Amino acid sequence: MNKLILIGAGGHSQSCIDVIEKENKFQIFGLIDLPQNIGHKVLGYEVIDEDKNIEKYISPEVYFLITIGQIKSPLKRQLIYSNLKKSGANIATIISPLAYVSKYSTIGHGSIIMHNAIINAGASVGENCIINTKALVEHNAIVENHCHLSTGAIVNGSSIIKEGSFIGSNAVVVDGIVVKESSFIKAGSLVK
Repeated sequence: MNKLILIGAGGHSQSCIDVIEKENKFQIFGLIDLPQNIGHKVLGYEVIDEDKNIEKYISPEVYFLITIGQIKSPLKRQLIYSNLKKSGANIATIISPLAYVSKYSTIGHGSIIMHNAIINAGASVGENCIINTKALVEHNAIVENHCHLSTGAIVNGSSIIKEGSFIGSNAVVVDGIVVKESSFIKAGSLVK
């Protein structure tokens, strides 16, 4: 089983750990976070180092997943993801066995599909995305890179969520809508 290092030890990392353990494809080696958090544990996994030392862990046997949440801005996740790619790091893609992901859909590297999410036929999820618990990406919808669909968000058929966008909890994007780049859609919103 490949080793996995998580980058970010906040609240979102706990949800990610739960999905990673359920998927059972990776062994969590530890977390990387702020220097003051080294030695602290998240659900039993230790913070082993700080962000500036990520490169020393890059090897063919080690994978990485960004477990920093994304609400106001995708910039931190984008920067870390870009640096990992430039360094030649292996980047994990995590899909909960409790999610439904159609064999006719695509999921990009570095994305996590959380428990009870649904990715339907013809849908496309880009790189470094969070598709959170119970989110729905309907047929032929496109979620571009570095997006976060929060808990219970619904993206209806043939809609496009442009890069770096956040769709809040229980927000609904109506069929065929294009949500512009780096948008912030509040929880419970109707986008039509």
